[in-house]
Amino acid sequence: MNNKKPKLSKYNIATAKRLLKYVTETYKARFILVFVCIFLSAVASISVSLSLKYMLDDFILPLIGQKSPDYTEFYRALAVLGCIFIVGVIATFIYTRMMVYIGQGVLKRVRDDMFEHMQTLPIRYFDQNTNGSIMSLYTNDTDTLRQMISQAIPQALMSFFTIIVTFISMLVLSPLLTLLAIVVIGILVFVTKKIGGNSGKYFVRQQVSLADVTGFVEEHMNGQRVVKVFNHEQKSKEEFDQLNEALFDSASQANKYANMMGPVIGNIGNLQFVLTAVLGGVLSVAGVGGITLGVMASYLQFTKSFTQPFMQVAQQFNSIVMALAGAERIFALIDEKPETDEGYVTLVNAKRDADGNIIECKERTGMWAWKHPHSADGSVSYTPLTGDVRFEDVTFGYNPNKVILKDISLFAKPGQKLAFVGSTGAGKTTITNLINRFYDIQEGKIRYDGINITKIKKDDLRRSLGIVLQDTHLFTGTIRDNIRYGNLDATDEQIYEAARLAHADQFIRMLPNGYDTMLSGDGEELSQGQRQLLSIARAAVADPPVLILDEATSSIDTRTESIVQKGMDNLMKGRTVFVIAHRLSTIRNSDAIIVLDHGQIIERGDHADLIKQKGTYYQLYTGKLELS
Repeated sequence: MNNKKPKLSKYNIATAKRLLKYVTETYKARFILVFVCIFLSAVASISVSLSLKYMLDDFILPLIGQKSPDYTEFYRALAVLGCIFIVGVIATFIYTRMMVYIGQGVLKRVRDDMFEHMQTLPIRYFDQNTNGSIMSLYTNDTDTLRQMISQAIPQALMSFFTIIVTFISMLVLSPLLTLLAIVVIGILVFVTKKIGGNSGKYFVRQQVSLADVTGFVEEHMNGQRVVKVFNHEQKSKEEFDQLNEALFDSASQANKYANMMGPVIGNIGNLQFVLTAVLGGVLSVAGVGGITLGVMASYLQFTKSFTQPFMQVAQQFNSIVMALAGAERIFALIDEKPETDEGYVTLVNAKRDADGNIIECKERTGMWAWKHPHSADGSVSYTPLTGDVRFEDVTFGYNPNKVILKDISLFAKPGQKLAFVGSTGAGKTTITNLINRFYDIQEGKIRYDGINITKIKKDDLRRSLGIVLQDTHLFTGTIRDNIRYGNLDATDEQIYEAARLAHADQFIRMLPNGYDTMLSGDGEELSQGQRQLLSIARAAVADPPVLILDEATSSIDTRTESIVQKGMDNLMKGRTVFVIAHRLSTIRNSDAIIVLDHGQIIERGDHADLIKQKGTYYQLYTGKLELS
């Protein structure tokens, strides 16, 4: 499991702005409508409180004691107030429904952006982050965004408008009493910032701990057989308890501060209400400030309305801070530097014209060529793809401080089969990772048909390579779809031919639905050997000029291997092939065998030559030395 912790970043307003930008850019017109409806709802809500002053001072008190009071104006005022209230209700209904739609739409765009950007990331990123941690971004973190967008954002806007309109109304009613409100505003802002800052810090830690727990569970679900075989249940439980304890600590601290905010703000509001009532009463008795009964009634109602927005924000604070913590992690993925590609040489379908010159064509001819534009004179040249691969003084390390390959030079001529032998960590798989540019070398050059592979676009380079890995991966779908993954334009007949070539056709047709058999869970319905055969068929249907076979037959039993080897030999005809194999019997017919030790080539030659040398390969082949 990857124990690397993401750097914790303190909550800042930039994350909120960036998240809000997703909302405004994706649904600009709808969000403007939401903005207007929230404003109308806030004004309608405040109008009810403000009406108390006019109802008491202009209607109710003057009508008291009259022998034949005329209620006409009073009824009109009530009708106007009712209309305002109805407008507020309709506006609230509209923006609430609209924000649910906007929230789901924004989440879709966020997930689209995440997945699209993830496809551009280098293999190094996935080597350094667990699958569970990445999955947590798509599930836990995006779910926190949903709650914030659909609930917290409209609530925050509503609170903002309410505070502004309420403050203006209070200022109009009584400037003297509003001085007390200004003092309370300062206290509320200080408390919110102090408590919220601590809460935000722990919510960020909570999201990171949650990703660690998710990654651990996902890893151990996949490795459950290994856990049970080695009686590792107790140790796994202890490791999980440690991660779960860290999640508990961060979550409890985060919620402690978040839940503290509501009662604190509520009590500050109650204190303001009492102080306002006392101060208003004193000023009214003293005849200062023109404070009437209606003013006091409205003002006290505004006092409640003034602290209510802060209470509402406090109630939503959990989801706000969790969403911002999740957004930071999501944006960290989106901001990851994509795999760089400075290549400009592309792979094209080609054929020869009447004069024997190579020309580009749209249809697939079975002939490929490298299209090489020349910036100097604007001309374009075509080099036939033959599969000539050469390493020239290559030095590489996954970590700059730890070199894996040291000054490696080797070549594979078109149509040659090149085999790599060596102990674990000798650099065999690393060489194949460099050919397809999963990683870039620090020193030296790798040439493909005489072209430095850094000049070839990565997509085109990898399109020319067929790879069969030791660890097969099948996708949810039919067997037909899984084989077609190697060439999306392949016809059914080409799929059948590829399966026959890999000797997979026979077992496929014995399945209840044949090629239309549905696979799930990485093809758990099939044996490991059958999954490997499908992986080989997938490479065969791609029909690449260069093949990389990384322990391709390691999971197949000896009897099946002899059958598959015939199909592999057919597949390798006319292609440049790089083979990594622990079973030395599978590479005897290689044109060249390269023996690696600690990142250096110590022997090279065909099987007969290396046996005559009686060196490392001879000892491995005769069993005097074992691969580790």
